[in-house]
Parts: sequence; C-alpha cells; structure tokens
Amino acid sequence: MSASVSTNDLRNGMTLDLPDGLFSVVEFQHVKPGKGGAFVRTKLRNVRTKAVLERTYRADEKLDQAIVDKREMQLLYRAGGEYVFMDASSYEQLQVPELALGDAARYLKDGDSAVLQLYEGEIIDVDLPAAVELEVSETEPGVQGDRVSGARKPATLETGIVVQVPLFVNPGDRIKVDTRSGEYLTRAQ
Repeated sequence: MSASVSTNDLRNGMTLDLPDGLFSVVEFQHVKPGKGGAFVRTKLRNVRTKAVLERTYRADEKLDQAIVDKREMQLLYRAGGEYVFMDASSYEQLQVPELALGDAARYLKDGDSAVLQLYEGEIIDVDLPAAVELEVSETEPGVQGDRVSGARKPATLETGIVVQVPLFVNPGDRIKVDTRSGEYLTRAQ
C-alpha cells in the first residue's frame, strides 16, 4: 500500500516505495541554484539491506510513499528460531523469524516491548529504546585492586550478545547497553 508524496514534503524517517525497493529517508536538502530549477538532494537507506545511496529529484516530483504500520508489541517468548510477539492493543500474537528482526534480536528478552514496523505484512524495521538493561551472564571476575583506568573485558549478556565492560563488572550485574552502538553505558541501579 502506498500513497503519492511530493519531494517538497519529504521528512526524515519517511519510507518510500521506489522501483528498486523500500527506502527510508535519512536526510534531504532542498537546493535552489541561481540558474535552472530547484531540486531535492536525498540520502536514502534501503530498509532491507541497510545500504545507503544518494539520489537527486526535481522539486515537486511525485514519489510513492510506503504506508508503514507501526505496532507496539511485547516479546512473549522465543521458540526455536522464532520470536513470538503480542500486540499491546489487540492481544494478537505474531511469530517473527529471528532474521526479520536483524540486530534488534540481540537486545530483546522476554517481556520487552518494541515497535515493529510492518509493510504489507513484512517486518521492515524494529524501533528499540535507546538503551536496554541486560544481566551479565558470564565474564571474568574483577580482581581487587585491578582498576586500570579505561581497561575493558568481554562480557556475555543474557541475550547472548558480547560487549566490552569495565573491569569492575561481575556476573549477575545488570548493565545498560546502547542499542544503536552495542556499547556498555553504565551499571543499572
């Protein structure tokens, strides 16, 4: 499902249904040169491959805007390679293959909420909070007095993701992890 949108009305985050696939607008710039007609310079990210490309369009050129359904859903449990989500408003359950979640699967644990973006029944993206709290399942214990400034060690978290943490973090600690970069932020309270 799509609707026509003018290049003058582009916004960051808008999803476009172009002949070569679905693309999300990363940035755009209206340009009015001294001579010639105005145009719009865009940077677009393919929602499936994450490849970024730049395109230039005439001002007021019509493009197809993809109508994306954003649903807040809660992860109930994992079954094999599938994640079972429940719609927060309709209580409808949705089975999602791990592959469709991409990197988001590394940060989701049972009971977490996420906003799934669906286009024609296909999950094209997952909006996570900027940071999530996860428990450290294994890491080497910190040694008393070993407090080298900025030193890091690997830690495996409850979802299986491995992040670099400061030496004072121990198994069982809860830490906050940035979902955009995958980096340790702080110990959770």
